[in-house]
Amino acid sequence: MARKARQRISYVLPLANSAGGHRLGVNGLAVDPTHSLLYSGGRDGMICAWDTHLDLQNATPPEHDAKLPESPASTLRAQVQAHTHWINDIVLAQNNQALISASSDVTVKLWRPFASDGLPPQTIGLHSDYVKTLAVPYSTRDWVASGGLDRYINVWDLNGAGQKLKINVAEDEVSSLLSKEKGSVYALAATNSLLASGGPESTVRVWDCRTGKRVTKLVGHTDNIRDILVSEDGTTIMTASSDRTVKVWSTIAGRCMFTLTMHDASVWSLFSDDPDMSVFYSSDKNGLIAKTDTRNTIELDEGLSVALFQEHEAVHKVVVGGDCLWTATSRPSINRWRDINTTNAEIDIPEGYTTHHRLSSATARARAPSPPMATPHRRPSTGRRKIPLKHVLRLSNTVHFPTLIIPPPEPEGSPPQRRATLESPPEGIMPLPIRSQPEYSIEGQNGLIKHVMLSDRKRLLTKDTAGEVLMWDLLKCVPIRSYGKRHLEDVQNEVTTTAVVANWCTVDTRTGSVAVILEENTCFDAEMYADELDLEEGVDYREDQRINLGKWVLRYLFDNLVAEEIKRDEVFRNQLLANKEQQRLQRENAPTSIDLPQPNLNGWHADTNGTQSASTVRPSTNGTRPPTTPGFNIGLATPAITGSPTTTRATPQLPPTAEEGAELEHRVSSQSQRKSTDRSMDYFSTSRVPNTDLTTPGGTSQRAVTPGEGQEPHTPSGENPPPGKEAATPGKGGGLFGKKFKMNMSFAGMSKIGRTTTNTTDKPAPVEEKENEADRSDTHSSKTSNSRVVDDNLLGTVQKIRFGYEDSLQSQIQQQQAHENGLPVPKAEIELPSAIQPSPPNETPVLRPPPNTIILIQEDRPEAGGVADLFEGTVGGLGEMTDLVEKTAPMWLGEVLLRNQIPVKDVVKISFILEPWIDPASGQPTLPAIATDGNNRLNANRMLRAKKILAYVAERIEPAPKDGEERPKAEEYLELWCQDQIIPPTMTLASMRTHMWRGGQDVVLHYRANGKKPILHAPLANSAIPTSSKPASTKGDGDA
Repeated sequence: MARKARQRISYVLPLANSAGGHRLGVNGLAVDPTHSLLYSGGRDGMICAWDTHLDLQNATPPEHDAKLPESPASTLRAQVQAHTHWINDIVLAQNNQALISASSDVTVKLWRPFASDGLPPQTIGLHSDYVKTLAVPYSTRDWVASGGLDRYINVWDLNGAGQKLKINVAEDEVSSLLSKEKGSVYALAATNSLLASGGPESTVRVWDCRTGKRVTKLVGHTDNIRDILVSEDGTTIMTASSDRTVKVWSTIAGRCMFTLTMHDASVWSLFSDDPDMSVFYSSDKNGLIAKTDTRNTIELDEGLSVALFQEHEAVHKVVVGGDCLWTATSRPSINRWRDINTTNAEIDIPEGYTTHHRLSSATARARAPSPPMATPHRRPSTGRRKIPLKHVLRLSNTVHFPTLIIPPPEPEGSPPQRRATLESPPEGIMPLPIRSQPEYSIEGQNGLIKHVMLSDRKRLLTKDTAGEVLMWDLLKCVPIRSYGKRHLEDVQNEVTTTAVVANWCTVDTRTGSVAVILEENTCFDAEMYADELDLEEGVDYREDQRINLGKWVLRYLFDNLVAEEIKRDEVFRNQLLANKEQQRLQRENAPTSIDLPQPNLNGWHADTNGTQSASTVRPSTNGTRPPTTPGFNIGLATPAITGSPTTTRATPQLPPTAEEGAELEHRVSSQSQRKSTDRSMDYFSTSRVPNTDLTTPGGTSQRAVTPGEGQEPHTPSGENPPPGKEAATPGKGGGLFGKKFKMNMSFAGMSKIGRTTTNTTDKPAPVEEKENEADRSDTHSSKTSNSRVVDDNLLGTVQKIRFGYEDSLQSQIQQQQAHENGLPVPKAEIELPSAIQPSPPNETPVLRPPPNTIILIQEDRPEAGGVADLFEGTVGGLGEMTDLVEKTAPMWLGEVLLRNQIPVKDVVKISFILEPWIDPASGQPTLPAIATDGNNRLNANRMLRAKKILAYVAERIEPAPKDGEERPKAEEYLELWCQDQIIPPTMTLASMRTHMWRGGQDVVLHYRANGKKPILHAPLANSAIPTSSKPASTKGDGDA
C-alpha cells in the first residue's frame, strides 16, 4: 500500500546581526550584463543579487601587465531564501528577467527579481531526488531543462505550463542493469534542438529536444563528467571531466576531436559566451582557472591557454562578465578577478628556449618549421601582444611547446662551440598565474555548521564557521548566550541538566541556520512543568501543571493567523445572523391563506365544456378514501408527502369532489396559517421539536433529534429527559460547543452512536460516555452526516466550524418557534458564540517569536527523495497570507490552532518497583509495604514527579487524616532513593531511569522517612513484600 504524503511545519530561526550575503559555500553564479548584476546561489538555499557597479557590456580586458585601476565595490541588491537545501545551479532566462534555481530539496524554482508583485521564487518543477544542473538554450527561450540524481531530464515551461518533456536516462540502454543504476545527470547543456547530458558513467548523451529520443552517445572519458558546453549551431560539444581532461566532440562525426590536458586535477567548470566556443574558461579541483583562446588557429589544440589565477580551494563555478571573472568555492565569499586580453596574442619565448614540432603527423599545417635554435636578437617582431611563457599552460600533450635548451658541459681542450641539446620541461612544474590576488571579494557571513540538542529539548548549541558556540531557545526562537570560540562538546558538558524530555522536533543546520521541523506524529509528545520554565508573571498555573511544547510554539508562531481567523469568524457569524433575520422578516410578510377556485362539475359527458366530475366513485380507492391526518405515519426526518398515501403514479389524478374540495381548502388554509407562525411544523419540514414524543412507523416513541445536537444516551427504563435539557448549551457534551464538536460529522470507522431512529428499547445504549476511535479521528474528517464535504487542510477545520454554526442556528430557531407555538420548551435568545477556541495563556504562556522568523509548510511525498515546500512566509506576515495558509496547511494544524485539540496518543508509561528502605543494621524494612497484597510493581506516566510517588506512599502507609487536620507534604518527611542516591522531589520518572537507574528493567525505588515527622503506620494485613509481575498504576498517574 502506498504511503500517504505527510505534511509538516518547519520554522527557521533568524541569525542575529546578519548583514546579508551567503552563510555557506556558493555553488551557482550567473551574470546579467544588461543590468550589471551578479546572481549567486549557495548551500544556504539563498539567492543573492549583487550590483557590481561595472560596465559588463562594453568593457575590454586589460593587458596582462597593465596596472589595474581601483574598481568599485559590489553591493547587495536583493536576497531571498529560495530553498531549504543546497542550491546546486542557477541560470538566467527570458532576457535575464527570470532566474531559475535547482536544489537538493528536489525543486526547480523560478524567481522574477524585476517583477512588481515581489513574489518569492515559485516552484515550476519537481524531481524525486536532488536536482544537480540546469540548462537554457538561449536567453529568449521560454523553457529550461533540469537533471538530477533521479536519472531524469525534465523540460519545464517558464510561463507556468508545467512539464513539456521527460527523458528517462536510465532506460537509454534497457539491457544494461549497470546503466539503470547509474544514469544520474550531473551536467547539462542545451540548444534549440539538442540536449547534451553527462554524469558518473563517463558518457555524453545527446538528445533531441522535441522528441526526447537519443541522437548519439559519445564515449571517451574515464571518469565523471562535471560540465558541458554546446556551440550555438550544435555541431561541437565541450566536456569537463574528473579525469583531468577537457574534450571537444563533433556531433556530426560522432567522436572526440581533441583532448585538452592543461589541467592536472579534476576539471569542474566550463564557461564560454562565444557562439563557437573559441574562447573558454575552465576551473579545476585545485583552484586553477585557465583561459583558452583558439581563435586564428587551424587546429584547436594549438591555441593559447593561460593560467589566470589560483584560488585557495576547488572552484565549483566560474562566470565572466565584461572584463571580470567571478568564482564560487566552498566559502561563502565570492571573489572577483580581472581578465586579460588574449586577442591576437602569442607566447613570448625567452632566450634559451625553442619549439618542438608536434610528434603526430595527423595534422598538416601550412607553416614553416621553426629553426632548431633561435637567438633573441634574431627573433622577428610580429606586432602581436606577448604573453610570457611562465604564464602559459601546455594545451595538449601532442602539440609543440617551448622547451629549455641546455648546452652540454665543454671538456678541456674541446672547441669553443658545439651544438646544443634539447631537454623537455620538468614534470610537475606549474606555470605562475597572472593574477595573484582578487580585485575584490564579496564577503559572506558566518553560517552554522554543527549543532547538538540538549536533554531538555528546548535549548540547542550551535557552532558556526568562525568557531563560535551559541545557545538557542527553540521556543522563543532567539539566541540566549554566546560561549565564544570553544569546543562544542565542552560547552555541552557544562550546560546539560538532568531533565529528560521526549523528542518533539528535529533540527538541522544544513543551510547555515537553525531549522526546526515539526511533524504530527511526534510534535505533541513533549511536556515540561510550568515551574521549570522562564514564564512571564501574571498568569496563575495550577500545581505541577505541564505545558505541551509543540502546541505551545505552534500557538504563537501562527498567532497572527489565529487573530485573522477570529476576525473572519466574527464577520461570518454576524452575516449568518443577519441572513436569518432577513429570512424571518420575509416569512412574516408571506400570505396566511391561498384562495382556490371552485371547480365546475358538469358530469362525464364528452360534449360538456366543464371539467370532469369527481362525484363518481374512483376505482383506484374502491369507493372509499382513507383519512389523512397531518403528521400521521411520517418519519421524524422524512418530508411529508402530499396527497393520499395510496396514490401512485399509475393512478389518474381527478379533481376533488365538493366535499373533498372543501376539506382540501380547509387543510391548505390551516397549513398556510401555521406557516406564518411556525414553519418547523409543516408537512415539508423535519419534525424537530425538542422533548416531544413522536411515533415512528415502527410504533416506537422517540424524541426528535436536532441536527448538530449530540443525542443524550438513553437509559434502559426509557425515561425522558427534563424539558430544555437538549438545548444547545455551551459546556454540554451534546451541544455545539461542548466536550466534542461533532456537528453531525461522520468519520471513517465511526459506529452509529445515538443518531438513528431505530427502536432504542431493543438494545439499551450505555450510560457512560467514552472517547472512542471516532472521537479521535474527527480531525481527519472529510464529510459530514448530511454529505457536507470539507477540504483536507486547515480550511476544512474552518468549514466544519461554519457548518456547526448553521446547524446550531437552525436548532435555536426551531426551539424559539416551538416556544412561540406554546410547546413546553424554554425561551432562549438566538446567539452564536465563537467556536474558535485557541489555547489560553495558562495552557500556552505568551511567546513573542521574532517577526522575521521563517515558517515553511512542507510535504514529504513518498515518490520523491526529499521534501517539497508548499508555503513560505514569516511570523509577522501570516495574517496577510491567511488564504494561502488555509489551502496548504494540514488539518491537524487547524485543529490545534482553532479548536485546541491535539491528536490523541497513548500515554508513555514507565514501570517501577516501590519498596521500603532496608535498615542495614537490622536488615528489616523501616516502613511498611505500600500494598497488603504485595503488589509493589507499578507504572505511571514518564513525566510523574518523585513527590507524587511520595504522596502515593504516604497515602498507603499512613492513616487518613482526621477532619480539619492539616498534613505536611509527603516530600517534607519522606525521601525517595534510587541506586543509593536521593532523588529530588521534582525529578521525573524519565530522568530517574536515564540518569540514576541507567538500565532497561523496571526501575527500583526505595522510600524512607527523614525523621522530621513521626509516621503513624496504617494497619496492614501483611508487611512482607512478595514479588509480583503484574504492574499496578499509581493513583492519578494519567493526570500526574
